[in-house]
Formats: sequence, C-alpha cells, structure tokens
Amino acid sequence: MAKTKQGVSALFVLFVTMTMVAAVPPPPNIDVSPDPATVGVKTVSCRNKNYPGCYYKEWTCPSTCPRTCEVNCVTCRPVCNCDKPGAVCQDPRFIGGDGLAFYFHGKKDRDFCLVTDPAVHINAHFIGKRNENMTRDFTWVQALGIRFDNHQLYVGAKKTAIWNDAIDRIELRLDGAHISIPASKGASWQSPSAPSLTISRSHIVNDVVIEVAGNFKIKAVVVPITKKESIVHQYGITNDDCFAHLDLSFKFYSLSGDVNGVLGQTYAHNYVSRIKMGVKMPVLGGNKEFAASDIFSTDCEVARFVGTGDDGEGIKFDNDILRDLQAIR
Repeated sequence: MAKTKQGVSALFVLFVTMTMVAAVPPPPNIDVSPDPATVGVKTVSCRNKNYPGCYYKEWTCPSTCPRTCEVNCVTCRPVCNCDKPGAVCQDPRFIGGDGLAFYFHGKKDRDFCLVTDPAVHINAHFIGKRNENMTRDFTWVQALGIRFDNHQLYVGAKKTAIWNDAIDRIELRLDGAHISIPASKGASWQSPSAPSLTISRSHIVNDVVIEVAGNFKIKAVVVPITKKESIVHQYGITNDDCFAHLDLSFKFYSLSGDVNGVLGQTYAHNYVSRIKMGVKMPVLGGNKEFAASDIFSTDCEVARFVGTGDDGEGIKFDNDILRDLQAIR
C-alpha cells in the first residue's frame, strides 16, 4: 500500500513539473537586425606616420557622408570627401580647384569631358531620370573613361536593383581587360603594361584609389540613391534600379595652365568662374562644349589631350567591349 502511495505521489510531482514547464512563456523574439542608421557607415583612419598622435586612430564617417570620408591627419578628424576641392558627387555637385561649389547636370545617357590636358583626359558617363516637373534630368556620374599615355582605363558602377553594402559593384578595366582586385582592405593591383598605374582598395568593396604616379590620383566610391534621398529630392527611384553611381575625389600633380573640362578648367591659370554666386544652386552650363561622342573620345570642343600613342589616339576599346560596358547599366 505504501509503495502504491509513493508511486502516485511521484506521478503527481512529475505532472505538476511538466505543467509548470509548459506554462513558462517562450523568450521574446529578439531583433538582431542591424541599426539602419549604421548600415553602410564606414570607419576610417589616418595612415600618415608623420602624425603619431593620429596614426591609425579610427573614426566613423559623419552622418552627412557615411560612406565617403577620410581622416585629416593634421586635425585628426574625419572630413567628407565631397566637400574638398576636386570632388564630384551626388546630382553632380563639383568643388572646383578654386574651392567654389557648382552643379553641372549634363544629360542622362551622355558623355562629358571633366578634365582634358596634354597628359590626361577624363570623360564621365551620366545616368539619370527625367522629372516631369522640371526641364532637366536628374543625373549622376556612373562611369569614368580615363586616357593617359597610350592607355584607356574604365571605372564604373554596375547597375544594381537592391543595394547591399557587402557586394562589390565596381567595374575596372584597363585597355579592355578586366581588373580583379581581392576584396580586402588595402589590397592593390599594379599593371605590367602600365607600371605607373596602381589601384588599391581603401575599403573591402566599392571603394578604390587609382593613382598614376606624377599625373593624378582619384578616389572612387560606388554609392546608391537611398530611399530617403529619393523622397527628399523627389528622384522617383524604384526597386528595379537604385542608380548606383560614383562619388569622386580628384587630385592632380602636373596639370598645365591650359587645362580644361567641366572640372579641369577650375585649375587653369587664367580661370574666371562663370557661375552665379549667391544663389542656392549655382549651375554651370556648357553641355555643347564639354560633350563627347563616347566615354573614351577626345572630341569635345575643349579637348587638349595628346597622350603618347604613335598616332595620338592610343589603344582603343573595340565596339564589342564598349557594348559590354554599356550593358553593365
């Protein structure tokens, strides 16, 4: 009888225990998704050993330029690349060599000369959207066609529907051949056919520095049009295309006094700004004088390029390669 009571008691205790366990509510769902405010935000550091107090100290890019900044080692503070002389960013906003900001909208699906000088010629391919309430296109720089010596370098942003910061959307080609650089911060590539050219990654993806020794240095970052930007500026961006484009910073080492182009003219010795100062959005005209027939052509009205090719034209991309590059868009 005692054994029977003990068995019943044990069963009762087991039943109560299982009931209590079942009654314990499951843990709440924890949202582990990243904070939208930090997605795509980049950290940068000073790489100049001459500033030991700042060397390799990391900073987060300001909210106004979460993907495109660098550290000023002198002040040891991050600065937006798009606010420095030589910048070409957004719906193209230029900061000239004289430090003045202006806009040049060009036209979508057209090519325009940004810089032209005997030793370098840089065209930009514009993409964009038409706003029915405006008389112009919204435009962005999708690619660069760079001529130096007898070489042609292509730097472009691939067409992208939904943006992902972890996916590389930059396209690089030298004289038609694809350039592959490991997806690692600091990884670099040097051309055997153009030893003065070095391309390195300043971030794991979508961010490169292109330098031709003694000629120029370009920082190119692929960025999308965000939903917030589209709403604020009424761009009308849809889910089939985020209009990935280039934010650019230019530095030149040996321009002549006769340099020209949308940006190049602001470095000329006799340059007098044509933009109307004091207005909210100073716009520079000149679609006709800066227009080029394709991304590598040196046929704009203000062309100055000579290069080092036997015929002055250098190596040409063939039509198939140019079609492939256009198909990237």
